[in-house]
Amino acid sequence: MAVQQNKKSHSRKCMRRSHDRVAKPTVIYCSCGAPTKPHSVCPSCGKYDGRQVEPVANNEQ
Repeated sequence: MAVQQNKKSHSRKCMRRSHDRVAKPTVIYCSCGAPTKPHSVCPSCGKYDGRQVEPVANNEQ
């Protein structure tokens, strides 16, 4: 069984853990101003790459 021979310093411990952080999601802003994931249709206006792809559901009455 492996047994630690020397104490791992704070610096080495933190350098090893430097990649364990949670990745921040990438956000782009559509031409309408809504935040959107890249390479996907805007959920608020239904546009992708400047073209209307999905019809917008108007629930306003």
